[in-house]
Amino acid sequence: MTPGDRPHVPHQEHDGGHGQGAEQTPRLAPDPGTEDELQGQGHDQAGTHQQQVLEAVEISHAGAFWPPDPTTLDHHMLLETIGSPADLRRMSFADLDRLAVEMRSFIVDKVTRLGGHLGSNLGAVEMTLAIHRVFDSPKDIVLWDTGHQAYVHKLVTGRQAGFDQLKQEGGLSGYPNRSESEHDWVENSHASTILSYAHGMATALHHSGEDKTRRIVAVIGDGAMTGGMAFEGLNNLGHSGRRVLIVLNDNGRSYAPTISRLSTSISKLRMRPGYRNMRNRIERALAEMGSVGRLADAGLNALTIAIREAAADPIPFFEALGVRYTGPFDGHDIEEMEEALRHAASHDGPIVVHVRTEKGHGYPPAVEDEEQCLHDFKVVSPSAQVDAPAPTTWTQSFTRALLSAAETDSKVVAITAAMPGPTGLLPFQARFPDRFYDVGIAEQHAVTSAAGMAMGGLRPIVAVYSTFFSRAFDQANLDVGLHGLPVVFALDRAGITGDDGPSHHGVLDMALTLAIPGMTVLAPSSAEELEAMIPTALAVGGPAVVRWPKGEAHHSPDGEVGSGLNGRKLRSGTDVCILAIGRMLSPSLEAAEELAGRGIEASVWDVRSVKPLDSRMLHDAVGHPVVVTVEDGVRIGGAGSHIDAALAQLDETRPPVLTIGTPLEYIDQAKPASILSRLGLDAAGIAASVEKAVEANSR
Repeated sequence: MTPGDRPHVPHQEHDGGHGQGAEQTPRLAPDPGTEDELQGQGHDQAGTHQQQVLEAVEISHAGAFWPPDPTTLDHHMLLETIGSPADLRRMSFADLDRLAVEMRSFIVDKVTRLGGHLGSNLGAVEMTLAIHRVFDSPKDIVLWDTGHQAYVHKLVTGRQAGFDQLKQEGGLSGYPNRSESEHDWVENSHASTILSYAHGMATALHHSGEDKTRRIVAVIGDGAMTGGMAFEGLNNLGHSGRRVLIVLNDNGRSYAPTISRLSTSISKLRMRPGYRNMRNRIERALAEMGSVGRLADAGLNALTIAIREAAADPIPFFEALGVRYTGPFDGHDIEEMEEALRHAASHDGPIVVHVRTEKGHGYPPAVEDEEQCLHDFKVVSPSAQVDAPAPTTWTQSFTRALLSAAETDSKVVAITAAMPGPTGLLPFQARFPDRFYDVGIAEQHAVTSAAGMAMGGLRPIVAVYSTFFSRAFDQANLDVGLHGLPVVFALDRAGITGDDGPSHHGVLDMALTLAIPGMTVLAPSSAEELEAMIPTALAVGGPAVVRWPKGEAHHSPDGEVGSGLNGRKLRSGTDVCILAIGRMLSPSLEAAEELAGRGIEASVWDVRSVKPLDSRMLHDAVGHPVVVTVEDGVRIGGAGSHIDAALAQLDETRPPVLTIGTPLEYIDQAKPASILSRLGLDAAGIAASVEKAVEANSR
């Protein structure tokens, strides 16, 4: 297997191998997911955190702290000489240290102008340089879990110019991307997958006979190690004995601090000075012994196990699975990292190199941000009124409804998978710490654990992103649905999400949840509807889903909300009936106004409850010459298909039904408004589709 096996990327042989080698800065704000937890929730510390982050970044940009040496960083002189990993192998360690500083300056500059993942990439600079000096990518296969820590990898592999369009429409992806470079193998942004990829690739190399001349390096964060799939991959690597070098990038965090017993044990080991001190003393002694010492040094990795047993808490976990362990090493010391990687590369089997890094390393605002280490950012225009009251977000509305429900019912508990901040659960955690559960990156466990809680009489609410719900569909279907358990799924970031690309759009959740028998599916059209639907979902007595989009929430157009599982009619007409799902109500109403100007009068319903459907709404719809459904999920198998099937079962003659939704394709990164416009899901696009359907029916 070679990169040339991909039809779009020809394989090129590379030299090298395992050898030595005056613009206004925009104001910044956390990603909308972070804003959800920071503002409008009645917690002063949340607003204070945002203000402190903004002030710290602005002070740094003013030159008080950043760059570390402004006189040497006016131009990224060394960085400009890097076009491929081979260029790194000609550099001295002193130049590499300076290059690391330049790279941090470059990343901070681009991310704070355009948005993107900041803290994780600042922490991975030296580690990435060491990997690319020791291994010969793409002949050697370097994999990332998750891919948001691969910005330095992109810089090293010749994509510096692309950072001017980072995460922009048609620009550089925020994750590895196979169409960008032969050095990218897996377009992963869902965690815990890479060890399974590595096992499969190592198996392919074994079958082709290339496993003796090529290496696979899988970089996995300690947060990703909390996912069950990572353990499955690790177990199979140990069983097969495949030659995979696993770099465990341990910064103690995923988005938030890592939740894992294994991570806790690793943290204890890295903080125990006895282990590192003893190892360092032995290394110095061997160096002083000349050739004899070098011979003895070859066995140092074997001696490491005995040192660890004597000097620190042992880490038997990896080796019990048949995976060798070495470390921990300083992930910000390139020379030490290189030595560790070369020793590990000689091992004929799977081996873990435990690397300790600091998220946000080298950039004071990130290091000092205890909450998320400036994990990700969105950019606010310099002209924006940052001090003005922030608009209500969908997640804030969920938080308010959740807190209200928990105050009313002591059995309400909240569960998340390593995303307490973005899903709006931090205020809940603060108020009800004994009723909050962060299970780490383990959506499957979260759902089945919720099923067990429901069996025991609790009322669990599982808060995850829509895109991550798909990882736990089997559990939602058979562990929750089959038993008819009262578990509420709170799905944030449903529909088109924007610049994180195809892996983060939440377009499958309605198709998935509608397929689960007995599942109630609710789609609020406004912040007010969302707050009304959480108690409704808790009251249905079985499994329920409430799904909402990312960002600023719409408000009820007439100040009213629906009740229970009923739909709500907001406009009456005679030519067409538009059934709008969730956020699509607002553009559907705008489209109806536009159509009225063309002589087409439309009824518009806020569907609210996609399952079960309001029978009054269905009977009203069939009284129109044409019915149009509008959703921000896949149109095949989604809400529109579900409504169409329900209309077909009525005694009345069913009119033609047009289903408007997202296509069955992977949707590239862009701003949500741009994507919705391209897909015909804005007001103009909806109006055009409806007009065409009405005209076709009148012929």
